[in-house]
Amino acid sequence: MTEGPKRSKSSRNRNAVAIGAAAAAAIGGLAAGGKNAETQPADATDVEPIASNDVGAPREFRVQQEWDIKQTKNEQVDFFIEFLQWKNRDKTKLWLERVHHYGPMISQKLAERGMPQDLLWLATIESGLDANAYSKAKAAGLWQFIEETGERYGLEVNEYVDERRDPVAATDAALDYLNKLHGRFGSWYLSAAGYNTGENRVERIVKEKAGGRFGDESVFWEIDRHLPSETRDYVPVMLAMGHIGKDPAKYGFTDLEPQAPYAYDEVTVPGGTKLSQVAEQQGVDVEAIYELNRHLVKKMTPPNREWNVRVPRKQAAPVLAADVADNGDRAE
Repeated sequence: MTEGPKRSKSSRNRNAVAIGAAAAAAIGGLAAGGKNAETQPADATDVEPIASNDVGAPREFRVQQEWDIKQTKNEQVDFFIEFLQWKNRDKTKLWLERVHHYGPMISQKLAERGMPQDLLWLATIESGLDANAYSKAKAAGLWQFIEETGERYGLEVNEYVDERRDPVAATDAALDYLNKLHGRFGSWYLSAAGYNTGENRVERIVKEKAGGRFGDESVFWEIDRHLPSETRDYVPVMLAMGHIGKDPAKYGFTDLEPQAPYAYDEVTVPGGTKLSQVAEQQGVDVEAIYELNRHLVKKMTPPNREWNVRVPRKQAAPVLAADVADNGDRAE
């Protein structure tokens, strides 16, 4: 392991209880926080062939070095930098490697909306950028939506589909939610706090403890002691992750192995098609199909409607209705 900078005395003396809170925040599953598929039932005689989807993944992804949310480095942020750098080191390393997997897609969606690129670090601390993350609070996916909030922002959640586990749909929903929060608070720090603990609680505390001074990032540091401990640490952890993510080598992360960008092609299949059949027809490892379609929780497409199944990039072959209808591997 590469040795990083020496630990500061102030950081070493912080209460151990705070480390527990940091661990909870950094691991994810904190938020209460797409689109519903409105496809028509499949016509078994007329299934579309391959559709390609770049999901915005460039060949190379470089983390934005400039801050586009307010940059803060204070005692709280320094403490959590140290936590991520040392106690959480193995997980932090993995998250930094995953940034190159989901970061291109998230970055493009942020750019399309004119939202800060630094919101990538919110997703990172929510789930460790694990699309299959599931918390004790029953929050799922990259952005850790609970079912009710996910459905409120257009995610389909039922016995066949859980779009909270779809990195693309969940990112759309999360950015819708964060945009709404920013419109309400005028502050990305308060928006992050609202994403974690609920907007009504944050609004009430700002009104009670800061005279309703929305639109000012510094207000978060005035009200943080009145927030739940998890939320109090949430913004410092997000900022700490940003400091490390922008310059990993400075913090001793010199042996990263960046993961390949998240990218796929799609094939359109009838309802009720098993993913194992798609893998066989495409001639690819079934685990690769499962990995790209985690949101299909029964490892099959929903019945009674066409569905676009994701397949590894540049390996897709046209799928015809007869391919899935005649081989007997469809669900009844």
